[in-house]
Amino acid sequence: MPKVILGSTKERSLNEAVKEIFQGFGGGKRLIKSSGEVYLKVNGIDFKPHVFTSPQLIASVIDYFYSEGARRLYVMENCTQGNFTRLVFRLSGIERAVREHGARPLYLDEEKAFPIHLPRLGYQVDSSRTIVEKLIERKTEYTYINLPKLKTHSMTVMTLGLKNQLGLIQQYHRINDHNFNLHKKIADIYQVIQPDFTLIDAQEATIHGHYPPAGLAKDSVVPLDLLIGGEDTLAVDTVASRILGYDIKEVEHLRLAAERGLGCGKLEEMEIIGDLSAYTQRYSYQLLPEFPGDVKIIEGKKRLCREGCQGNTMAMLQMLWIDFKGKGGFTIVMGKGHDPSELEQIKGPVLVVGPCAITEVAATLRERPGKKQVFVVKGDNNLRDIFAALARLMKVNPLTMVPLNPLTLLALAFKAKLKGSKATILSLRPR
Repeated sequence: MPKVILGSTKERSLNEAVKEIFQGFGGGKRLIKSSGEVYLKVNGIDFKPHVFTSPQLIASVIDYFYSEGARRLYVMENCTQGNFTRLVFRLSGIERAVREHGARPLYLDEEKAFPIHLPRLGYQVDSSRTIVEKLIERKTEYTYINLPKLKTHSMTVMTLGLKNQLGLIQQYHRINDHNFNLHKKIADIYQVIQPDFTLIDAQEATIHGHYPPAGLAKDSVVPLDLLIGGEDTLAVDTVASRILGYDIKEVEHLRLAAERGLGCGKLEEMEIIGDLSAYTQRYSYQLLPEFPGDVKIIEGKKRLCREGCQGNTMAMLQMLWIDFKGKGGFTIVMGKGHDPSELEQIKGPVLVVGPCAITEVAATLRERPGKKQVFVVKGDNNLRDIFAALARLMKVNPLTMVPLNPLTLLALAFKAKLKGSKATILSLRPR
């Protein structure tokens, strides 16, 4: 029977809460393997507030494992498309916490790409040297601790321990099948690599998606003062989903993992230490209905993947409008199955997102408002190009979005590229 522990951080320090959870499983010494090296996979998709694992929690876990005899700790991530991990670690405070507590940051986008095979989807994607050579091929020698943040997700309902592992894949291979197949992809990655322990940062829950605008934070962040830990990542995710009001039947990648026998997805078959009955509210994973009124959204009637073209496009539109005063006055076309009469009414600039819409309407639209007024974004979820197109249409300079001196930003980007970064970053030249 898998065990999941809920540890309160309200009346005790983070160090105490971290120690209590790990000691509930026999202590860190039992988790440390022959190499003495421990790898912490954090959630560091971006440097926006409320979207990354707390640097304070990361520091507490580092300190704990050193106290238990670890020889060396690494904190790793490969951030979201359109960004690079070295920048995210710098601005989020993760890099400082890592270095001050004696660990080393590991930027997976800068490592040599190594392929892994997705067993059900049946093709290869690129991960990185550390993941393949140490945490997969020599997993009996190296310890892998998963440190996701408790968040809902507008595309996958939840982003917890299993979803956090999508960051183990190089950015350019996240675009393919970031559609109705995304849940299968997440389950496939988990089938290939499973953490030794998952500790969810639930000091606060981020709701209404995983990437809320700062201007909507008061409605998108819920204090919980909690950590959720266990050795069975699926069991931990199942409990965390229940805390936010969801059964795993509503979170497809968790359901798929349970069907494949990759862990426990039934609460009644777990030993849960902590009062789960205290959590009775259901928190929405849908984006708040705050969008510019002068941007027309035309959605396909036959297909529109929430997990792909729709989800991130709407999240980026909302963020650029609310946080950076982006302008409107254009149309977005997504999905498949469009009414020709509705397309005929389009005037002014238009953004066509994804392969379905491009195949069906792009050529026709270019004949109407003119080729220079039509912007297309290829791929199932090409977040970098979605963001670049929206920034241009909304007249937002990407350089103004980074709270860093432009010269320092350029130096960081240059260093990342020099180290081999394969991140699909935006052009640093304003359009």
